[in-house]
Amino acid sequence: MSQRGKTTPAEKRPPTGAASGGLPVTALVSVALLVLAGSFGLVVWWIKPPPREMPSVAVSPQASPGPDAATAAGSAEFQKLKGLWLRPDGGYLLEISAVDAAGKMAASYRNPSPIHVAKAEASRDGAKLKVFVELQDVNYPGSTYTLTYDPASEQLQGIYFQAALNEQYEVFFERQK
Repeated sequence: MSQRGKTTPAEKRPPTGAASGGLPVTALVSVALLVLAGSFGLVVWWIKPPPREMPSVAVSPQASPGPDAATAAGSAEFQKLKGLWLRPDGGYLLEISAVDAAGKMAASYRNPSPIHVAKAEASRDGAKLKVFVELQDVNYPGSTYTLTYDPASEQLQGIYFQAALNEQYEVFFERQK
């Protein structure tokens, strides 16, 4: 047989590079896919919302240089509010972990998941102890509790304002611990 009819092993192999003799096509496709995947990841990272935190309002009691007797008495009275409080009509929990002499409270609220407490404070109205709690979270945009401590029944009683519905409800919380 003549040399013309024979094919050599090099002639049978498919071309491995691009027409210009550069990188193989599979390598170019792989690089393009990596660039696209990286760009997609960057876009997802850029547009995803930040994680929603549900911390309670934590206000550390502030030491004053020399509290007077009224401030000290108010601080002692406010300590009666500390504890875990249950609203029995729905299993809602209000936990007051600290109250400073000025009435700033560290509080958390659960239904049953944590709901962000934007503001929590205690005050005195004559001999009555008052509690105000403002919630700021999904389904709770500015909802508030305005409560009065009743020492005889060990309850916080008052009004819940459901801001999303613009409705008020009479409620009470019972001390759990």
